[in-house]
Parts: sequence; structure tokens; C-alpha cells
Amino acid sequence: MTPGSHPTGPGPGTSPAADPVSDRSGAPERSAGRRRAPLSTPAARRVFLTLSLTRWLPVGFVVGIFTLVARSRGLSVEQITMYAVAQGVMVMLLELPTSGFADVLGRRPVLLIAGVVNVLAGLAFLGAHTSWQFAAAAGLLGIYRALDSGPLEAWFVDTVQRNEPDADIHPALAAQGMVVGLGLGGGALASGALIAWHPVHSAPALLLPVQVFVGMSLVHLLATAVLLREPPRSTGSAAARLRGSLNEAPGVVRDGIRLVATNRVLAGLVAVELFWVTGMVAYETLLPLRLSEVLGSDSRAGAWMGPAAAAAWGLFALGSWLGGRLADRIGLVPAAMIGRVLNGLGALTLGLAYGAGALVAAYLATYLLHGAAGPAYQTLMHREASSTNRATILSMSSLAMQSGGAIAGPLLGLLAARTSIATAMIVAGAVSILGVACFLPAHRARTAQSTHPTAA
Repeated sequence: MTPGSHPTGPGPGTSPAADPVSDRSGAPERSAGRRRAPLSTPAARRVFLTLSLTRWLPVGFVVGIFTLVARSRGLSVEQITMYAVAQGVMVMLLELPTSGFADVLGRRPVLLIAGVVNVLAGLAFLGAHTSWQFAAAAGLLGIYRALDSGPLEAWFVDTVQRNEPDADIHPALAAQGMVVGLGLGGGALASGALIAWHPVHSAPALLLPVQVFVGMSLVHLLATAVLLREPPRSTGSAAARLRGSLNEAPGVVRDGIRLVATNRVLAGLVAVELFWVTGMVAYETLLPLRLSEVLGSDSRAGAWMGPAAAAAWGLFALGSWLGGRLADRIGLVPAAMIGRVLNGLGALTLGLAYGAGALVAAYLATYLLHGAAGPAYQTLMHREASSTNRATILSMSSLAMQSGGAIAGPLLGLLAARTSIATAMIVAGAVSILGVACFLPAHRARTAQSTHPTAA
């Protein structure tokens, strides 16, 4: 990283960094050209975790629900896995350009646009009845994912390193994993309760969580607008900065691609996502369908998915904490490799589980391991990035994941249709395990640095 390439703290005459929640001195200056003081490291951490919670809590309400809604409206397994391709296509087209905007124009404007698109995607899912309508909704969700992947995390890391260039960020990333897991788990638990309760009998029970998702996504959009502070990444009017970002973003994207092409460690880390997402198809897309198959009812599966997903994301939070502790004890690369293998084994076990209870138990174990693999992997990614390309590098990782999902999802759907959902899960888990080989460049670099520490 090159922390010295950006400001290291507030300039002369600026007020001390303040907590946006409790300190009123951080209100915007009224005179032209003035801006709010940058956040302190503790305040930035609070905002990072708060926005992580408001970002993922609504998602908890629809974990597995979009799939079940599509199934209840007549779509087959093949159609469900095919319409999701629209999300991957939009991410592939927009991931790098939007990350370039975030690196040049700023993280905050991109996150605000993302919030608006997310609300529109939720509304589109509410109104979808055909495979093409679901594909349009998935496409909007893909635009949102392209805009949202990376800027918040990049903002946090940049803010911390502006204040403390040598700060260790992986404890905060592990804490974020815990917050995300608890938010998703709480949302999923409430979602399952809503479906089981079914208070609005005039509408299908599966739609109520989607309506809540739309409302809470609006809350996240407002929270982002109020809490997130960011010094302008360039001078001049908003229109001039937008024109500048349009001119500079392609160069940032080219530099990011060149960095991945020339940095074997980073290339390996990005490639991990291609394998990881294959396993994720098993426990995110196929699991609700398998549960519906075992229970014999989409509504019963939806009611089961609520508490099951709540417990799973609670274990994801625990796994994130354990993953952070494991990285402290044995190092980032070994922790990431162990997490990768165990998570893939969990996905494979989903296909071997017999009965609803065993299926849910395997699902819970897989999410514990899913959380454990995250903090070390994220920190390794940040070590290969700098303030000027951090959002782009993170988005390249997300691009690999979405692209891999766009390919793996339909193929696994075809396999499930030709054989069984359980067989597709086993294959997905086995492919996911192979991703551990992508950590070998990082492992060799770590070994070389340990042998010749002065060469780093």
C-alpha cells in the first residue's frame, strides 16, 4: 500500500474529527467551498459498522425468499438459475467502471446512487411474474451490486489510514463480519416469523418480507446520506468533478487491470472468487429449493428458511470472529486457506444430507465456515491495494464472483434438472474446495518474506 500518497490528517484550521452520531460540531459548513471535518478512526469505525448493519439487515428479510417467490409464481429450477444471469451480466458490464468512479469521484456519491437502485430492484421483484420480469429485477440488483461493492469498505480503510497509516484493519473487518452476520440473522428470523404469522391474508405470505426489504433499504439510503463523510477527491464544482471522473475512471480501471495482470498474488486472490461463488450457489440458491423439495411446500420452506437463515448468519458472525482470531494465531494466508477448504466441504455436505433436519444442520455449519474465511481474505486483498485503486481492486474481486456465479448458476441448474439438486450441491462444493490453490502465490510470497524479511 502507499498510505503516504494521500493526506495524513486534518489540515491547519480544521476542527478535530468528530463522531457523526453524537458530536454536533461536525455539521456542514454553510459557506461555499467548506466541508465537514474528517472523521476520527473510532468514529469512522462506528459509521462503517452502522452502515454495514443497515445495508445487510434488509437483505436478511429476503434470504432465499426471491427464489421461493419465483418458484411460487411458476418458474422452474432452470428458469430461476437462468434469470439470475441478468445480475451477473450487469455486474460484468458495470463493476469496473463504477469502481473507477468511486476511486475518482468519491465513495459517497456512488453509494447514494446504489441505494436508489436497490430500492427500485426491490420494487421490481415485488411486481415480477414472468421469467423476463424476474430477469429485469435481477438486472437492477446487478447494477446495485456493481455500484455498492467496495466503496464503503474502501472509504473506511482510506479514512483509517489517513489518520493512522500503519493501522491494522483486520479487527474492524472481522467486527464487520459479525455485524453483517447478526443483521442478516435478525432479518431472516423476523422474515420467517412474518411468513409463519401471515398477518395480511389478502397478499401471499412470501411477499411481506420483500415489502419490508424495500422499506428498510430506504432507511439505509437515508443513513448513508446523513452519516457518511468524505473529503472531495478532487476540487471544483460537482459537475466539474463528474466530468473529471468520467475522464479519469477509464485510466483507473486500466491501471487496476494491469495491476492484477502483473501481480500474481492479487491475481490469485481475485481468482479465488470464481471457486468460492460456485459453493455459494449451493447454499444460497439451491438450498431453499432443496428444502422445499424435502418439505413439499414453498411456504413451509419459506417459514423454515427464516429461523434457519437467522441461525446461519449468527454463526457467520461467530465464524468471522473466529476467523480473525485464527489469523492472529497462524497468519492471514493459512487462515484464509483453511477457511476456504472447510467452507467448500460444508457446501459439499449439503448434497449428502438426508432429511430437513440434517440439511439445516449442514447449512448452519457451512455458514459458520463461510464467515471464518472472510476476514483473512479481505485483509489480503487490502494489502495489495492503495487509496487510488482500492475500490477498483475490491470490485475486480466482486466482478470475478459475479461472473463466476453467472456461469456456475445456470450450469448447476441444468445439472440439478438432469440429475438432482443434491448432486448439483455436491459438485458445487467439490469445485469450491479447488479454489484453495489460488492462495498459493500469496503463500509463496509470505514464505519468501519470512525467509528474507528485508526484501519486503
